[in-house]
Amino acid sequence: MKAKVYFTREITPEAVVRLYRALGVELPGRVAVKVHSGEKGNQNFLHPEFWRPMVEAVRGTIVECNTAYGDASGGVRDHTDAHRRLLEEHGWTKYFAVDLMDAEGPDVVWPIPGGKVLKENRLGRNIENYDSMLVLAHFKGHPMGGYGGALKQLAIGCASRAGKALIHSAGKTDDRYQTWEQHASKVEFPEAMADAAMTVAEHFKGRIAYINVMKNLSVDCDCCAVAEDPCMKDIGILSSLDPVAIDQACIDLVVRSDDPGKAHFMERVNSRNGIHTIEAAADLGYGSREYELIEL
Repeated sequence: MKAKVYFTREITPEAVVRLYRALGVELPGRVAVKVHSGEKGNQNFLHPEFWRPMVEAVRGTIVECNTAYGDASGGVRDHTDAHRRLLEEHGWTKYFAVDLMDAEGPDVVWPIPGGKVLKENRLGRNIENYDSMLVLAHFKGHPMGGYGGALKQLAIGCASRAGKALIHSAGKTDDRYQTWEQHASKVEFPEAMADAAMTVAEHFKGRIAYINVMKNLSVDCDCCAVAEDPCMKDIGILSSLDPVAIDQACIDLVVRSDDPGKAHFMERVNSRNGIHTIEAAADLGYGSREYELIEL
């Protein structure tokens, strides 16, 4: 059977909840809600007020991890104290319980049998405190991955600093200070992303749901302190139980759009071989590129 992907052109907090309800699931127990909380200076990330009704509907805890990059990038989220201050500045702690999952070590190490590039994934240890996960992704471009959606949230988003270094270096090093000297190729990096994402998708199998919001469609990620302004008009919200299908559906909606900015957006995706993340994830078997788009 094709994966079901629900879609609405309405972009409101209430529509997010409606798209989640369309999935017909109730996430059990303690729910980890993975968001992108936004780098300091970024103007495109989706603010906590937008996500508030959805997070409250599942009584979730916002989860994040520290980044691997440092001050040279303009970012401040690579150190726990600075990251926590930014979470407060951006308003996340005003509304929600927030868990910086790798604030205290050691990391958890999950093996990746049959991985294309990686043999293991390293994650913030607190991920094991949760019974289920809701992945709230802001779909947009990305400087290295081409695009960011559900699969990136599972991979880079849940990885610790050491885990992020492993992904970015295709398993060559877990030292974030050496990572940028040992960058993965345009084939290895998307495959490493797919490997790491698989561990989280499989850990929460049957207890995980995905929502992608196609708003503020910049070619740059919310991790960029200096990001390019959006190049396309907003498209809508999608939900699914399949991380591969929901990302593929987002790409297809961009490609089928008549927005003149789509050429610029897809140049970023294709120049970084971004769709190979989707291809690799489908090949690993934890999702499908074949889907039914159900517009609500």
